[in-house]
Amino acid sequence: MSRLLLPRGYRNAEKLTHQLQTLPEEVWVKRGERRALSLFRAMSHRVPAYRDFLAANNFDPSTVKSIKDFNKIPPIDKDNYLRKYPKDKLCWDGDFPHGQWVISTTSGSTGQPYYFPRETSQDWQYAMTAEAYLRTNFQIQDKSTLYIVAFPMGAWIGGLFTYEALKIIADHGGYDLSIITPGIHKQEVINAVKQLGSNYDQIIIGAYAPFLKDILDDGKREGIDWDQYKLGFVFSAEAFTEKFRDYVLNTTGTKDRLSATLNHYGTVDLGTMSHETPETVMIRRELVEKGTLGGVFPEDVRQPTFTQYNPELFYFEEVDNNLLCTAYSGIPLVRYDLKDYGGVLTRNALKDRLRSVGMDLDKQIEKHKIQDTVWNLPYLYIYERNDFSVSYYAFLIYPDTIRRALQYDELTAVTTGKFTMLVDYGENGRQLLHIHVEMKHGVEQTEQLASAIKKLMHEQLIKESSEYREVFKTIGDDAMPITYLWPYEDAEYFKVGTKQKWVIKESKSKK
Repeated sequence: MSRLLLPRGYRNAEKLTHQLQTLPEEVWVKRGERRALSLFRAMSHRVPAYRDFLAANNFDPSTVKSIKDFNKIPPIDKDNYLRKYPKDKLCWDGDFPHGQWVISTTSGSTGQPYYFPRETSQDWQYAMTAEAYLRTNFQIQDKSTLYIVAFPMGAWIGGLFTYEALKIIADHGGYDLSIITPGIHKQEVINAVKQLGSNYDQIIIGAYAPFLKDILDDGKREGIDWDQYKLGFVFSAEAFTEKFRDYVLNTTGTKDRLSATLNHYGTVDLGTMSHETPETVMIRRELVEKGTLGGVFPEDVRQPTFTQYNPELFYFEEVDNNLLCTAYSGIPLVRYDLKDYGGVLTRNALKDRLRSVGMDLDKQIEKHKIQDTVWNLPYLYIYERNDFSVSYYAFLIYPDTIRRALQYDELTAVTTGKFTMLVDYGENGRQLLHIHVEMKHGVEQTEQLASAIKKLMHEQLIKESSEYREVFKTIGDDAMPITYLWPYEDAEYFKVGTKQKWVIKESKSKK
Protein backbone atom coordinates (compact mmCIF):
# COMPACT_ATOMS: atom_id res chain seq x y z
CA MET A 1 0.00 0.00 0.00
CA SER A 2 1.63 3.25 -1.15
CA ARG A 3 1.84 5.97 1.45
CA LEU A 4 4.57 8.56 1.91
CA LEU A 5 7.36 8.46 -0.66
CA LEU A 6 10.49 10.53 -0.13
CA PRO A 7 11.26 12.89 -3.02
CA ARG A 8 14.13 11.82 -5.24
CA GLY A 9 17.59 12.72 -3.99
CA TYR A 10 16.77 12.58 -0.28
CA ARG A 11 18.81 9.52 0.63
CA ASN A 12 22.20 11.12 0.10
CA ALA A 13 22.75 13.88 2.66
CA GLU A 14 26.01 15.09 1.16
CA LYS A 15 24.31 15.59 -2.20
CA LEU A 16 21.24 17.11 -0.56
CA THR A 17 23.34 19.59 1.41
CA HIS A 18 25.13 20.62 -1.80
CA GLN A 19 21.78 21.20 -3.51
CA LEU A 20 20.47 23.24 -0.58
CA GLN A 21 23.49 25.51 -0.96
CA THR A 22 23.45 25.78 -4.75
CA LEU A 23 19.94 25.42 -6.18
CA PRO A 24 17.95 28.70 -6.18
CA GLU A 25 15.16 29.18 -3.66
CA GLU A 26 12.65 29.31 -6.53
CA VAL A 27 13.44 25.69 -7.43
CA TRP A 28 12.57 24.48 -3.92
CA VAL A 29 9.37 26.54 -3.87
CA LYS A 30 8.23 25.19 -7.25
CA ARG A 31 8.97 21.65 -6.12
CA GLY A 32 6.93 22.34 -3.00
CA GLU A 33 3.98 23.64 -5.03
CA ARG A 34 3.99 20.57 -7.27
CA ARG A 35 4.15 18.20 -4.31
CA ALA A 36 1.38 20.03 -2.44
CA LEU A 37 -0.89 19.78 -5.47
CA SER A 38 -0.03 16.11 -5.90
CA LEU A 39 -0.81 15.40 -2.25
CA PHE A 40 -4.17 17.19 -2.50
CA ARG A 41 -5.19 15.15 -5.53
CA ALA A 42 -4.16 11.90 -3.87
CA MET A 43 -5.97 12.75 -0.63
CA SER A 44 -9.17 13.79 -2.41
CA HIS A 45 -9.28 10.29 -3.96
CA ARG A 46 -7.79 8.03 -1.31
CA VAL A 47 -8.61 9.48 2.13
CA PRO A 48 -12.29 8.90 3.03
CA ALA A 49 -12.45 11.63 5.68
CA TYR A 50 -11.00 14.20 3.31
CA ARG A 51 -13.46 13.30 0.55
CA ASP A 52 -16.28 13.82 3.03
CA PHE A 53 -14.77 17.06 4.34
CA LEU A 54 -14.53 18.56 0.85
CA ALA A 55 -18.10 17.50 0.02
CA ALA A 56 -19.39 18.95 3.30
CA ASN A 57 -17.69 22.25 2.39
CA ASN A 58 -19.12 22.16 -1.17
CA PHE A 59 -15.65 22.13 -2.63
CA ASP A 60 -15.05 20.36 -5.93
CA PRO A 61 -11.46 18.98 -6.01
CA SER A 62 -11.45 18.95 -9.82
CA THR A 63 -11.37 22.78 -9.78
CA VAL A 64 -7.81 22.77 -8.38
CA LYS A 65 -5.55 23.13 -11.42
CA SER A 66 -2.81 25.43 -10.10
CA ILE A 67 -1.30 26.73 -6.90
CA LYS A 68 -3.69 29.72 -7.09
CA ASP A 69 -6.59 27.29 -6.98
CA PHE A 70 -4.86 25.42 -4.15
CA ASN A 71 -5.04 28.56 -2.02
CA LYS A 72 -8.86 28.37 -2.15
CA ILE A 73 -9.07 24.88 -0.59
CA PRO A 74 -10.80 25.09 2.82
CA PRO A 75 -8.26 24.65 5.65
CA ILE A 76 -8.48 21.77 8.10
CA ASP A 77 -7.65 21.71 11.80
CA LYS A 78 -7.99 19.43 14.80
CA ASP A 79 -11.62 20.36 15.47
CA ASN A 80 -13.13 20.41 11.99
CA TYR A 81 -11.19 17.41 10.72
CA LEU A 82 -8.98 15.30 13.01
CA ARG A 83 -11.41 15.04 15.93
CA LYS A 84 -14.44 14.83 13.67
CA TYR A 85 -13.45 11.59 11.91
CA PRO A 86 -12.22 8.19 13.18
CA LYS A 87 -8.56 7.30 12.64
CA ASP A 88 -9.19 4.78 9.86
CA LYS A 89 -11.08 7.35 7.78
CA LEU A 90 -8.19 9.83 8.14
CA CYS A 91 -5.52 7.46 6.81
CA TRP A 92 -4.72 6.46 3.24
CA ASP A 93 -7.43 4.21 1.79
CA GLY A 94 -9.22 4.17 5.15
CA ASP A 95 -6.75 1.61 6.48
CA PHE A 96 -5.37 2.25 9.96
CA PRO A 97 -5.28 -1.12 11.78
CA HIS A 98 -3.04 -2.85 9.22
CA GLY A 99 -0.20 -0.33 9.07
CA GLN A 100 3.19 -0.51 10.77
CA TRP A 101 2.91 2.62 12.82
CA VAL A 102 4.84 4.30 15.60
CA ILE A 103 2.24 6.33 17.47
CA SER A 104 2.94 9.54 19.38
CA THR A 105 0.67 11.71 21.45
CA THR A 106 0.29 15.42 22.00
CA SER A 107 0.86 16.73 25.50
CA GLY A 108 -2.75 17.79 25.79
CA SER A 109 -1.76 21.32 26.84
CA THR A 110 -4.54 22.85 24.73
CA GLY A 111 -7.11 20.10 25.12
CA GLN A 112 -7.43 16.34 25.07
CA PRO A 113 -4.31 14.44 23.90
CA TYR A 114 -4.45 13.32 20.27
CA TYR A 115 -2.62 10.28 18.88
CA PHE A 116 -0.72 10.58 15.59
CA PRO A 117 0.55 7.54 13.66
CA ARG A 118 3.97 7.82 12.03
CA GLU A 119 5.60 5.54 9.48
CA THR A 120 9.18 4.64 8.62
CA SER A 121 9.52 6.99 5.67
CA GLN A 122 8.83 9.93 7.99
CA ASP A 123 11.79 8.80 10.09
CA TRP A 124 13.88 8.83 6.92
CA GLN A 125 12.60 12.27 6.02
CA TYR A 126 13.65 13.66 9.41
CA ALA A 127 16.91 11.71 9.28
CA MET A 128 17.95 13.27 5.98
CA THR A 129 17.08 16.76 7.23
CA ALA A 130 18.93 16.19 10.49
CA GLU A 131 21.94 14.66 8.74
CA ALA A 132 22.20 17.78 6.58
CA TYR A 133 22.33 20.12 9.58
CA LEU A 134 24.54 17.79 11.61
CA ARG A 135 27.04 17.88 8.76
CA THR A 136 26.71 21.65 8.28
CA ASN A 137 26.65 22.80 11.92
CA PHE A 138 28.58 20.07 13.72
CA GLN A 139 30.73 18.39 11.03
CA ILE A 140 29.80 14.88 12.12
CA GLN A 141 31.56 13.61 8.99
CA ASP A 142 34.89 14.69 10.53
CA LYS A 143 34.35 14.23 14.30
CA SER A 144 33.49 11.32 16.55
CA THR A 145 30.23 12.33 18.20
CA LEU A 146 28.19 11.33 21.25
CA TYR A 147 24.57 12.45 20.85
CA ILE A 148 22.72 12.50 24.18
CA VAL A 149 18.97 12.32 23.54
CA ALA A 150 17.51 14.22 26.50
CA PHE A 151 14.05 14.68 25.01
CA PRO A 152 11.22 12.71 26.69
CA MET A 153 11.34 9.03 25.69
CA GLY A 154 7.72 8.11 26.40
CA ALA A 155 4.72 8.35 24.07
CA TRP A 156 5.71 11.88 23.05
CA ILE A 157 7.41 12.43 19.72
CA GLY A 158 10.64 14.19 20.77
CA GLY A 159 12.84 11.44 22.15
CA LEU A 160 11.89 8.41 20.08
CA PHE A 161 11.64 10.33 16.78
CA THR A 162 15.11 11.78 17.40
CA TYR A 163 16.56 8.38 18.30
CA GLU A 164 15.13 6.68 15.22
CA ALA A 165 16.44 9.43 12.93
CA LEU A 166 19.90 9.33 14.53
CA LYS A 167 20.05 5.55 14.19
CA ILE A 168 19.29 5.85 10.47
CA ILE A 169 21.97 8.54 10.13
CA ALA A 170 24.58 6.46 11.94
CA ASP A 171 23.82 3.23 10.06
CA HIS A 172 23.23 4.72 6.63
CA GLY A 173 25.98 7.34 6.68
CA GLY A 174 28.68 5.35 8.42
CA TYR A 175 29.54 8.16 10.81
CA ASP A 176 31.36 7.78 14.11
CA LEU A 177 28.09 8.63 15.81
CA SER A 178 27.09 7.07 19.14
CA ILE A 179 23.71 7.57 20.79
CA ILE A 180 22.59 7.36 24.40
CA THR A 181 18.96 7.93 25.41
CA PRO A 182 18.59 8.99 29.05
CA GLY A 183 15.52 11.06 28.19
CA ILE A 184 14.56 13.59 30.82
CA HIS A 185 16.51 11.93 33.62
CA LYS A 186 18.94 14.73 34.43
CA GLN A 187 21.29 12.65 36.52
CA GLU A 188 21.66 10.11 33.73
CA VAL A 189 22.54 12.88 31.28
CA ILE A 190 25.17 14.21 33.69
CA ASN A 191 26.53 10.69 34.29
CA ALA A 192 26.80 10.12 30.53
CA VAL A 193 28.87 13.28 30.14
CA LYS A 194 31.12 12.33 33.05
CA GLN A 195 31.67 8.70 32.03
CA LEU A 196 31.64 8.93 28.23
CA GLY A 197 32.34 12.51 27.17
CA SER A 198 36.13 12.36 27.08
CA ASN A 199 36.02 9.51 24.53
CA TYR A 200 34.58 11.69 21.76
CA ASP A 201 35.60 14.72 19.76
CA GLN A 202 32.27 16.34 20.58
CA ILE A 203 29.05 15.89 22.53
CA ILE A 204 25.67 17.01 21.21
CA ILE A 205 22.83 17.28 23.72
CA GLY A 206 19.28 17.33 22.40
CA ALA A 207 16.90 18.77 25.03
CA TYR A 208 14.11 21.20 25.75
CA ALA A 209 15.62 24.56 26.65
CA PRO A 210 14.53 24.78 30.34
CA PHE A 211 15.60 21.18 30.90
CA LEU A 212 19.04 21.84 29.43
CA LYS A 213 19.52 24.77 31.80
CA ASP A 214 18.90 22.40 34.73
CA ILE A 215 21.41 19.92 33.29
CA LEU A 216 24.09 22.60 32.96
CA ASP A 217 23.47 24.05 36.43
CA ASP A 218 23.25 20.66 38.16
CA GLY A 219 26.30 19.39 36.28
CA LYS A 220 28.30 22.40 37.35
CA ARG A 221 27.21 21.85 40.95
CA GLU A 222 28.43 18.25 40.67
CA GLY A 223 31.86 19.36 39.51
CA ILE A 224 31.57 19.12 35.71
CA ASP A 225 33.84 21.58 33.96
CA TRP A 226 31.77 22.10 30.82
CA ASP A 227 34.63 24.01 29.21
CA GLN A 228 36.65 20.81 28.81
CA TYR A 229 34.19 19.38 26.27
CA LYS A 230 33.35 20.48 22.74
CA LEU A 231 29.60 20.83 22.96
CA GLY A 232 26.68 21.34 20.62
CA PHE A 233 23.01 21.73 21.49
CA VAL A 234 19.80 20.88 19.63
CA PHE A 235 16.55 22.23 21.03
CA SER A 236 12.88 21.65 20.31
CA ALA A 237 9.35 22.45 21.50
CA GLU A 238 10.20 25.64 23.40
CA ALA A 239 10.82 29.20 22.31
CA PHE A 240 13.81 30.89 23.92
CA THR A 241 15.57 34.23 23.81
CA GLU A 242 19.06 35.21 22.73
CA LYS A 243 19.80 35.89 26.39
CA PHE A 244 19.15 32.20 27.05
CA ARG A 245 21.40 31.21 24.15
CA ASP A 246 24.15 33.39 25.60
CA TYR A 247 23.67 31.72 28.99
CA VAL A 248 24.18 28.27 27.44
CA LEU A 249 27.21 29.36 25.43
CA ASN A 250 28.82 31.24 28.32
CA THR A 251 28.16 28.50 30.87
CA THR A 252 29.80 25.89 28.65
CA GLY A 253 32.59 28.07 27.26
CA THR A 254 31.34 27.44 23.72
CA LYS A 255 32.90 29.93 21.31
CA ASP A 256 30.82 29.34 18.18
CA ARG A 257 27.87 31.69 18.65
CA LEU A 258 26.09 30.80 15.40
CA SER A 259 26.50 27.06 14.76
CA ALA A 260 26.71 25.44 18.19
CA THR A 261 22.99 25.78 19.00
CA LEU A 262 20.00 24.93 16.83
CA ASN A 263 16.29 25.10 17.63
CA HIS A 264 13.60 23.06 15.86
CA TYR A 265 10.06 24.02 15.00
CA GLY A 266 7.92 20.90 14.98
CA THR A 267 4.67 19.33 16.07
CA VAL A 268 3.44 15.85 16.85
CA ASP A 269 1.08 16.25 13.90
CA LEU A 270 3.84 16.58 11.30
CA GLY A 271 7.19 16.07 13.03
CA THR A 272 10.14 18.41 12.57
CA MET A 273 9.17 21.00 9.98
CA SER A 274 11.95 23.59 10.12
CA HIS A 275 15.01 24.56 12.15
CA GLU A 276 17.45 27.35 12.81
CA THR A 277 20.51 27.72 10.63
CA PRO A 278 23.68 29.73 11.34
CA GLU A 279 22.22 32.40 9.07
CA THR A 280 18.92 32.72 10.96
CA VAL A 281 20.72 32.73 14.32
CA MET A 282 23.01 35.51 13.08
CA ILE A 283 20.08 37.57 11.82
CA ARG A 284 18.03 37.27 15.00
CA ARG A 285 20.99 38.03 17.24
CA GLU A 286 21.84 41.19 15.32
CA LEU A 287 18.23 42.39 15.27
CA VAL A 288 17.94 41.84 19.03
CA GLU A 289 21.25 43.59 19.68
CA LYS A 290 20.28 46.62 17.58
CA GLY A 291 16.68 46.73 18.81
CA THR A 292 15.31 46.45 15.28
CA LEU A 293 13.16 43.31 15.52
CA GLY A 294 10.06 45.32 14.63
CA GLY A 295 11.54 46.32 11.27
CA VAL A 296 11.59 42.69 10.12
CA PHE A 297 8.96 40.89 12.21
CA PRO A 298 5.49 42.00 13.38
CA GLU A 299 6.52 42.75 16.98
CA ASP A 300 9.20 45.00 18.47
CA VAL A 301 10.11 43.06 21.62
CA ARG A 302 9.06 39.42 21.46
CA GLN A 303 11.68 37.29 19.75
CA PRO A 304 10.12 34.81 17.32
CA THR A 305 11.67 31.44 16.66
CA PHE A 306 13.29 32.12 13.28
CA THR A 307 14.01 29.15 11.02
CA GLN A 308 14.38 27.96 7.44
CA TYR A 309 12.20 25.27 5.90
CA ASN A 310 12.21 23.05 2.83
CA PRO A 311 8.92 23.64 0.95
CA GLU A 312 9.30 20.35 -0.92
CA LEU A 313 8.80 18.54 2.39
CA PHE A 314 6.58 21.04 4.24
CA TYR A 315 4.64 23.53 2.16
CA PHE A 316 3.80 26.54 4.34
CA GLU A 317 1.34 29.37 3.78
CA GLU A 318 0.78 32.50 5.83
CA VAL A 319 -2.88 33.45 6.17
CA ASP A 320 -3.77 36.37 8.44
CA ASN A 321 -0.57 35.97 10.50
CA ASN A 322 -1.36 32.29 10.92
CA LEU A 323 0.58 29.29 9.59
CA LEU A 324 -0.92 26.56 7.40
CA CYS A 325 1.13 23.52 6.41
CA THR A 326 0.70 20.82 3.76
CA ALA A 327 2.69 17.61 4.13
CA TYR A 328 2.64 13.85 3.78
CA SER A 329 2.43 11.93 7.06
CA GLY A 330 0.69 8.96 8.65
CA ILE A 331 -2.37 11.20 8.62
CA PRO A 332 -1.75 13.27 5.47
CA LEU A 333 -2.66 16.94 5.86
CA VAL A 334 -3.47 19.66 3.32
CA ARG A 335 -3.68 23.30 4.35
CA TYR A 336 -3.60 22.22 7.97
CA ASP A 337 -4.08 25.11 10.39
CA LEU A 338 -1.33 24.74 12.99
CA LYS A 339 -2.88 27.49 15.12
CA ASP A 340 0.56 29.06 15.29
CA TYR A 341 1.02 32.81 14.99
CA GLY A 342 3.79 33.49 12.50
CA GLY A 343 4.71 34.08 8.90
CA VAL A 344 6.66 33.13 5.79
CA LEU A 345 9.42 35.16 4.15
CA THR A 346 11.26 34.63 0.89
CA ARG A 347 14.97 35.41 0.76
CA ASN A 348 14.35 38.55 -1.31
CA ALA A 349 11.62 39.78 1.04
CA LEU A 350 13.90 39.21 4.03
CA LYS A 351 16.79 41.04 2.38
CA ASP A 352 14.51 44.02 1.69
CA ARG A 353 13.36 44.17 5.30
CA LEU A 354 16.90 43.84 6.59
CA ARG A 355 18.06 46.68 4.34
CA SER A 356 15.28 48.85 5.80
CA VAL A 357 16.93 48.48 9.24
CA GLY A 358 20.46 48.98 7.92
CA MET A 359 21.61 45.37 7.49
CA ASP A 360 23.13 43.99 4.30
CA LEU A 361 22.61 40.23 4.56
CA ASP A 362 25.31 39.24 2.09
CA LYS A 363 27.90 41.42 3.83
CA GLN A 364 26.95 40.03 7.23
CA ILE A 365 27.29 36.46 5.95
CA GLU A 366 30.77 37.30 4.70
CA LYS A 367 31.68 39.13 7.91
CA HIS A 368 30.77 36.11 10.06
CA LYS A 369 32.38 33.65 7.62
CA ILE A 370 29.29 31.43 7.33
CA GLN A 371 29.17 31.30 3.51
CA ASP A 372 29.55 27.51 3.53
CA THR A 373 26.48 27.06 5.75
CA VAL A 374 23.96 29.16 3.81
CA TRP A 375 20.94 27.28 2.42
CA ASN A 376 18.80 28.79 -0.33
CA LEU A 377 15.52 28.13 1.45
CA PRO A 378 12.66 30.40 2.58
CA TYR A 379 12.14 31.42 6.20
CA LEU A 380 9.55 30.92 8.91
CA TYR A 381 9.03 33.02 12.02
CA ILE A 382 6.85 31.67 14.81
CA TYR A 383 5.62 33.36 17.98
CA GLU A 384 4.19 31.73 21.07
CA ARG A 385 0.59 30.79 20.55
CA ASN A 386 -2.26 32.86 21.93
CA ASP A 387 -3.47 29.82 23.87
CA PHE A 388 -0.06 29.77 25.61
CA SER A 389 -0.76 33.11 27.27
CA VAL A 390 -2.94 34.46 30.05
CA SER A 391 -5.61 37.08 29.60
CA TYR A 392 -5.16 39.85 32.16
CA TYR A 393 -7.47 42.88 32.11
CA ALA A 394 -8.43 41.93 28.52
CA PHE A 395 -4.87 41.84 27.17
CA LEU A 396 -2.48 38.94 26.77
CA ILE A 397 0.69 38.26 28.76
CA TYR A 398 3.07 35.79 27.14
CA PRO A 399 5.62 33.58 28.89
CA ASP A 400 8.40 35.20 26.85
CA THR A 401 8.08 38.44 28.83
CA ILE A 402 8.48 36.67 32.16
CA ARG A 403 11.38 34.59 30.79
CA ARG A 404 13.24 37.76 29.93
CA ALA A 405 12.70 39.13 33.43
CA LEU A 406 14.17 35.96 34.97
CA GLN A 407 17.20 36.18 32.68
CA TYR A 408 18.64 39.24 34.38
CA ASP A 409 22.06 38.34 35.75
CA GLU A 410 21.04 38.78 39.37
CA LEU A 411 18.22 36.23 38.91
CA THR A 412 19.98 33.56 36.84
CA ALA A 413 22.12 32.87 39.91
CA VAL A 414 19.10 32.03 42.08
CA THR A 415 16.28 30.84 39.78
CA THR A 416 16.15 28.01 37.23
CA GLY A 417 14.25 30.22 34.78
CA LYS A 418 11.15 28.01 35.05
CA PHE A 419 7.82 29.41 36.16
CA THR A 420 4.07 28.95 35.88
CA MET A 421 1.68 31.86 35.49
CA LEU A 422 -2.08 32.04 35.90
CA VAL A 423 -4.79 34.62 36.46
CA ASP A 424 -7.12 34.32 39.45
CA TYR A 425 -9.66 36.60 41.10
CA GLY A 426 -9.51 38.28 44.50
CA GLU A 427 -12.38 38.57 46.99
CA ASN A 428 -13.35 41.89 45.44
CA GLY A 429 -13.57 40.29 41.98
CA ARG A 430 -10.41 41.98 40.71
CA GLN A 431 -8.06 39.94 38.53
CA LEU A 432 -4.74 38.88 40.05
CA LEU A 433 -1.67 37.77 38.12
CA HIS A 434 0.05 34.86 39.95
CA ILE A 435 3.56 33.79 38.94
CA HIS A 436 5.16 30.75 40.54
CA VAL A 437 8.95 30.68 40.20
CA GLU A 438 11.34 27.75 40.76
CA MET A 439 14.48 28.40 42.79
CA LYS A 440 17.81 26.78 42.10
CA HIS A 441 18.91 23.90 44.29
CA GLY A 442 19.62 25.08 47.84
CA VAL A 443 18.37 28.66 47.39
CA GLU A 444 16.26 29.89 50.30
CA GLN A 445 12.86 31.38 49.54
CA THR A 446 12.80 34.76 51.29
CA GLU A 447 10.44 37.74 51.22
CA GLN A 448 13.31 39.93 50.05
CA LEU A 449 14.04 37.65 47.09
CA ALA A 450 10.35 37.39 46.17
CA SER A 451 10.14 41.18 46.25
CA ALA A 452 13.22 41.57 44.02
CA ILE A 453 11.83 39.09 41.48
CA LYS A 454 8.42 40.77 41.53
CA LYS A 455 10.06 44.16 40.90
CA LEU A 456 12.00 42.91 37.87
CA MET A 457 8.95 41.18 36.39
CA HIS A 458 6.93 44.36 36.87
CA GLU A 459 9.63 46.43 35.18
CA GLN A 460 9.74 44.01 32.24
CA LEU A 461 5.95 44.17 31.86
CA ILE A 462 6.08 47.97 31.99
CA LYS A 463 8.80 47.94 29.32
CA GLU A 464 7.07 45.56 26.93
CA SER A 465 3.33 46.03 27.35
CA SER A 466 1.53 49.32 26.79
CA GLU A 467 -1.68 47.69 28.08
CA TYR A 468 0.02 46.73 31.33
CA ARG A 469 1.35 50.28 31.67
CA GLU A 470 -2.19 51.65 31.36
CA VAL A 471 -3.60 49.18 33.87
CA PHE A 472 -0.80 50.05 36.29
CA LYS A 473 -1.54 53.76 35.90
CA THR A 474 -5.18 53.05 36.72
CA ILE A 475 -5.00 50.63 39.66
CA GLY A 476 -1.40 51.03 40.82
CA ASP A 477 0.34 48.27 42.76
CA ASP A 478 -2.73 46.01 42.56
CA ALA A 479 -1.72 45.34 38.93
CA MET A 480 1.69 43.96 39.91
CA PRO A 481 2.27 40.21 39.73
CA ILE A 482 1.97 38.20 42.93
CA THR A 483 5.13 36.14 43.17
CA TYR A 484 5.51 32.72 44.78
CA LEU A 485 8.91 31.06 45.21
CA TRP A 486 9.16 27.28 45.18
CA PRO A 487 12.00 24.90 46.05
CA TYR A 488 13.88 23.21 43.25
CA GLU A 489 11.79 20.43 41.64
CA ASP A 490 8.83 20.96 43.96
CA ALA A 491 6.06 18.70 42.69
CA GLU A 492 3.32 21.35 42.88
CA TYR A 493 4.44 23.27 39.78
CA PHE A 494 7.84 21.82 38.85
CA LYS A 495 7.40 18.07 38.97
CA VAL A 496 10.40 16.12 37.68
CA GLY A 497 9.89 14.15 34.47
CA THR A 498 7.14 16.31 32.95
CA LYS A 499 7.18 19.10 30.42
CA GLN A 500 7.09 22.50 32.08
CA LYS A 501 3.66 24.17 32.09
CA TRP A 502 4.35 27.87 31.57
CA VAL A 503 0.65 28.74 31.63
CA ILE A 504 -2.30 27.37 33.59
CA LYS A 505 -5.67 28.54 32.34
CA GLU A 506 -7.58 27.68 35.50
CA SER A 507 -6.39 28.58 38.98
CA LYS A 508 -5.28 25.80 41.29
CA SER A 509 -5.15 25.89 45.07
CA LYS A 510 -2.00 27.40 46.50
CA LYS A 511 -0.17 26.29 49.61
